[in-house]
Amino acid sequence: MKLIQVVLVMLLFSVSSHLMSLDIGDKAPGFTLQATDGKTYSLDQFLNKEAVVIAWYPKAFTSGCTIECKSLALNGHLLKDLEVAYFMASVDPIEENIKFALDNDADFPLLSDPTKETAKAYDVLAFYGVPKRHTIYISKKGEIMYVDTQVNPETSAEDMAAKLVELGVQKRTNS
Repeated sequence: MKLIQVVLVMLLFSVSSHLMSLDIGDKAPGFTLQATDGKTYSLDQFLNKEAVVIAWYPKAFTSGCTIECKSLALNGHLLKDLEVAYFMASVDPIEENIKFALDNDADFPLLSDPTKETAKAYDVLAFYGVPKRHTIYISKKGEIMYVDTQVNPETSAEDMAAKLVELGVQKRTNS
């Protein structure tokens, strides 16, 4: 009997995750989240201005997440030249993310989603309660341009910059 229940639960997760997944061209779910720089960010504030990248990570202070944060801190200059706002995001409390950002010299905002609502809307919340390491690319129009489910934490910044250029995101103009 237990085996049947397990199989049914797995089937439900499989079907529901397929139904909820974001596809290229879909409207990106709105969000309003607190960040480690003391500001609150929403998708709406970037519409028609610049692309947005959200690099979801499972948990602050874990190995892969630390490596990814350091990659973005050390190589963020590759992204700052492009018309993009980029963030890392987790379901950790803001206080935890502030410590994590400080420990890793993050010069970009980390978003906190302690209610997990945004992670659910972006279909990155794993069944065990933390986000999967997925990076979401959103156009100026607010549409999903790409979802990277095979993130390499060590080369995260370089990979993001290359993908943004491939997706046609322009360099910033000095005006």
